[in-house]
Amino acid sequence: MKRRDFITLLGSAAASWPLAARAQQAAMPVIGFLSSRSPSESAGNEMAFRLGLRDSGYVESENVHIAFRWADGQNDRLPVLAADLVARRVAVIVAVGGGPSVVAAKAATATIPIVFTFGGDPVKAGIVGSFNEPSGNITGVSWFGSDIVAKKLELLLQLVPDAGVVALLLNPNNAEVALQPSEFEEAAKKLGRQFHIVNAGSEAEIDRAFAALVERRVGALVEGSDPFLFSRRRHIIALAARHAIPTIHPNREAVADGGLMSYGNSLTEAYRRAGNYAARILQGAKPADLPVERLTKFELVINLKTTKALGLTIPDKLLALADEVIE
Repeated sequence: MKRRDFITLLGSAAASWPLAARAQQAAMPVIGFLSSRSPSESAGNEMAFRLGLRDSGYVESENVHIAFRWADGQNDRLPVLAADLVARRVAVIVAVGGGPSVVAAKAATATIPIVFTFGGDPVKAGIVGSFNEPSGNITGVSWFGSDIVAKKLELLLQLVPDAGVVALLLNPNNAEVALQPSEFEEAAKKLGRQFHIVNAGSEAEIDRAFAALVERRVGALVEGSDPFLFSRRRHIIALAARHAIPTIHPNREAVADGGLMSYGNSLTEAYRRAGNYAARILQGAKPADLPVERLTKFELVINLKTTKALGLTIPDKLLALADEVIE
């Protein structure tokens, strides 16, 4: 081959490389990740989702792309963000961070597969027809978010048995917490405690709620399961410490951030399983053929440092129940 012909051939090949790279990139499937939360307080869950994808051989930027859309706590932005993912023609939408994300995704498309994470009963919420046969283009992972309030109060009172007044903190803007007040009231009465329900749907209302707790001399607080309260967990933890109010939170993340204790299903496990389902859909599975998973394992986590700061001693019985003690 003549030198001039070789150079011409090399030049033609080099010119085709960017085109090939773009074609390969275009062929890479895109997962739309729709969350009502912010990336700054979702890092652990985001990592768990990536691990779920990796379990099935999908690695971000290698053979899959993830298009993140964060509402940063502003749920009114979710419909626009969901519509943007639909317009982009993503292969699957993963809707997380609470019911509003799921509702927005479902309203945006009846054809693109949707995988959700949901703390509650998705059948009662009208998200799916049944657990075993979700039907349509949607399936996902659910956990017990609102139906273990009594158990959380019982565990907290093992740590603070002298608390005569107990309270439940709820977000009144979350329709999914409708049953929690009655369950909490029944549990408090059965345990012979006075009780209060305090509401907070904004940062200012959280401050006012804690002022009310102090005024009413509340000795133990149960934090309801709610995406907004979860996103403000560090603020709640700081107020609980400042006013020395022993508090039980819905998830481990709060205890890792300095909260006293938590009881509930693992959020990171839910996100990891959502990653598994998203991968299966990329491999050809249909949402209607994937039963909604319900997490059944609960974890009790206690922060030893916070316990000591509050002047509390963990009873041996409670310590034996704990899945993890953070020091």
